[in-house]
Amino acid sequence: MSDYDVLVIGSGPGGEGAAMQAAKSGLRVAVIERHHEVGGGCTHWGTIPSKALRQAIFQWAAQRSSPLARALGASPVSIPQLRAAATQVIRKQVAMRADFYERNQVAVHYGQARFLDPHTLEVIDRHGGRELHRAETIVIATGSRPHHPPEVDFTHPRIRDSDTILDLPETPRSLTIYGAGVVGCEYASMFRNLGVKVNLVNTRDRLLSYLDDEIVDALAYHLRDQGCLVRHNESAERVEPRDDGVVLHLASGKQLFTDYLLWANGRTGNTEDLGLERIGLQPHARGWLSVDERFRTAVPSVLAVGDVIGPPALASAAYDQGRAAICALLALPDYDQRLGREVPTGIYTSPEISSVGKTERELTAAKVPYEVGHALFRSLARAQIVGQTVGMLKILFHRQTLEILGIHCFGYQATEIIHIGQAVMTQPPPHNTVRWFVNHTFNYPTMAEAYRVAALNGLNRLF
Repeated sequence: MSDYDVLVIGSGPGGEGAAMQAAKSGLRVAVIERHHEVGGGCTHWGTIPSKALRQAIFQWAAQRSSPLARALGASPVSIPQLRAAATQVIRKQVAMRADFYERNQVAVHYGQARFLDPHTLEVIDRHGGRELHRAETIVIATGSRPHHPPEVDFTHPRIRDSDTILDLPETPRSLTIYGAGVVGCEYASMFRNLGVKVNLVNTRDRLLSYLDDEIVDALAYHLRDQGCLVRHNESAERVEPRDDGVVLHLASGKQLFTDYLLWANGRTGNTEDLGLERIGLQPHARGWLSVDERFRTAVPSVLAVGDVIGPPALASAAYDQGRAAICALLALPDYDQRLGREVPTGIYTSPEISSVGKTERELTAAKVPYEVGHALFRSLARAQIVGQTVGMLKILFHRQTLEILGIHCFGYQATEIIHIGQAVMTQPPPHNTVRWFVNHTFNYPTMAEAYRVAALNGLNRLF
């Protein structure tokens, strides 16, 4: 039996964050990974492959739209060809992350981990070998997977989830996406840019309703403008797979026949086969684990971080939650309880979306007197230069104190632009006001200049 101070189950962002923080703090650490390589779902099936594919599609679409490419006749591109670019990125990410563990002297054990008691894990490797490992603290960072309703046959080659959609043997002519959350919207945008006919079926009345209304309206408009057919307030009745496609039968009576179906309606925490019943932990129906503000479960020696504890289910949040859990465990003096909780959204549709802080809807409900500053990308020189004039930056701030309350961005490089506003918004008063953006000089021409434009726009509304 091996003894450690901390055992981490899972090597995705949450597990890596916890392991690295523990190692840097001088603890003896080991990571247990059931896949044959480190990185977790984020690296192998989720964030990295999908974003690498998106970038490849974006570059191909930009080339195809150029006058020279049209004159020469741009050749068609297939999903397998684009997937090859993603594979190269995955290989680099795996090598880099494996090096992190080696340099920080974090042992990695491959196999399925199961609890024997609150401090002991057995690890069964792919050949049936068994090891026992013990630690004072165990961190569950096993992530999540696409939810599979039992009535849907995911073994059929025409039915895919977000883990298998990138392995398509061909570029489909048509695709139905059931579920219009982040994953559904991102893939709808990607496949539409490839010229695929897309049905996006939303079980609610609006897309991504937790976002700012103006941003959601812009997303819905541009998805439709790109040719995506969005269907709201629909629910699946049954799925009928065929040799040449899939029929999605909706409760409303509609029948959607397409080459493939992407089921993107929810996720499930990876808590099965962990032996949680042996330590008295009971996951929620969707496999999520409950934790307190320090990421502790009901078992004192067991922590949980990342997607396995539910929303926001972002790679960025998971990494910080892993760090925060260890910082809280060790009562480190620089621990900030906001770490891993106040994170920006990043949605890689085309164009991108990112936001942090309150929405107009939330501020109105709370009766907070706020004002709005806008910067339309079509007015920015940099956006005109790169030909990305669709989008805007929106700053919400308090009318009296000028404190920044929320920042919302839609368009080119939105997920990068947001961090400038996030940095200013989280500063202590009086440095967290909208005046910061007009009292500092921005490079010209840049997309970041949108902050100065939006701040001036908002301040001009005051009286």
